[in-house]
Amino acid sequence: MQDLRGKTALVTGVANKRSIAFSIAERLAQYGVSLAVAYQPVDEDRDAKVRKLIGEISPDLLVPLDVTQPGSLEQAFATLKEHWGRLDIVIHSIASAQRDELGGRTSDVSLEGFLLAQRVSAYSLIELTRAARPLMTDGGSVISLTYIGSERATRNYNVMGSAKAALEANVRYLAMELGPERIRVNAISAGPIRTLSASGIKDFLDLLHNAEEKAALKRNVTQEEVANAATFLASSLASGITGQTLFVDGGYNIWG
Repeated sequence: MQDLRGKTALVTGVANKRSIAFSIAERLAQYGVSLAVAYQPVDEDRDAKVRKLIGEISPDLLVPLDVTQPGSLEQAFATLKEHWGRLDIVIHSIASAQRDELGGRTSDVSLEGFLLAQRVSAYSLIELTRAARPLMTDGGSVISLTYIGSERATRNYNVMGSAKAALEANVRYLAMELGPERIRVNAISAGPIRTLSASGIKDFLDLLHNAEEKAALKRNVTQEEVANAATFLASSLASGITGQTLFVDGGYNIWG
């Protein structure tokens, strides 16, 4: 995949070393991609830790990005345009939900919680792609992250299941719209992995053990395996693939 040398990428959602986004950024860098890594600003202490972590990948740019804050996305892409003037790859790894909206009864989900999950987890892909499009003058690859809870009822996933279903629909519609401009849009549905965001799911260890038991490979997948798939989708080896959800879950999704 040497064609990635000289490419530019924006990677969002890097929170710590266990995050899938960190592994994707690390792998893209290994293949010669120039990186801009976006992080969500929280407070001075946490931001400093995240910046130090991201620094290990030696990105070209480090940009704050909070999709819920007006002007944050526009400022981030203004920085990208000024620094590179173009963009080839976007990794959308942004999701959020109120913890108490994940467990409990789906019928008790609040409108506020439902809209938050949709806003951050699904609509942000549209925003990110819209902002990236003018910079993808030579085509490009947009890759999002999803989970099988989008199409199957998954315990303690509730409101995020709806958000991921919307996200995957957005992938298909964006792929259809942007195909003539040689911009491909795909999603990776990863199996359960121990990450910071996964810790918000009640009884996550049970979910992890169940996936290991039911997966065709009889094991769980790793962040590195998801990163490999993302690198493939970002490369010209996947030039004919768009609008798809690629499962990287050890074959768990084929279990009836």
